[in-house]
Amino acid sequence: MSKAVFCIAQSIDQAESIVNDLKNAGFSTNDISVLLPDKSSTKDFAHEKHTKAPEGATIGGTVGLGAGAILGLLAGIGSLAIPGVGAFIAAGPIMGALSGAAVGAATGGLAGALIGMGIPEYEARRYEGKIKGGSALISVHTSSSEAIDKAKEIFERAHAEDISSTEESSVNT
Repeated sequence: MSKAVFCIAQSIDQAESIVNDLKNAGFSTNDISVLLPDKSSTKDFAHEKHTKAPEGATIGGTVGLGAGAILGLLAGIGSLAIPGVGAFIAAGPIMGALSGAAVGAATGGLAGALIGMGIPEYEARRYEGKIKGGSALISVHTSSSEAIDKAKEIFERAHAEDISSTEESSVNT
């Protein structure tokens, strides 16, 4: 059974550091998701030396992100608008879920999409408030209990907030 481990990063710098640590720990960029508000005028993911910064900058530019070397390496990066909530940048498996059927869930909005992905309603509403407030939601998708523990350890070491894990629901897109 597939699981997702979630956390909230309070800043873009913290989110970039967590994503980098996840990659260095062996997590696939296809299994890491990031969701943050699209605030094109603010400082976004910075360039990192010895990475594919040009590709990240190109991908980031297409969605209104400043540079985004780390974020640009994640799968499925894009910008989306959630009715009644606003514009967001999403990368990884969460992008498909949010742009698919989950957004139309009866509960509506970002919390409805997160609930549709298997996050309990209480946590989804808390995440929605923090994301709307400028924080980033980071998740790692895995099926191994060792990988779940490793992701939680990375989140804790980075002083991320609201760390939790849940069984994933399949989202038909």
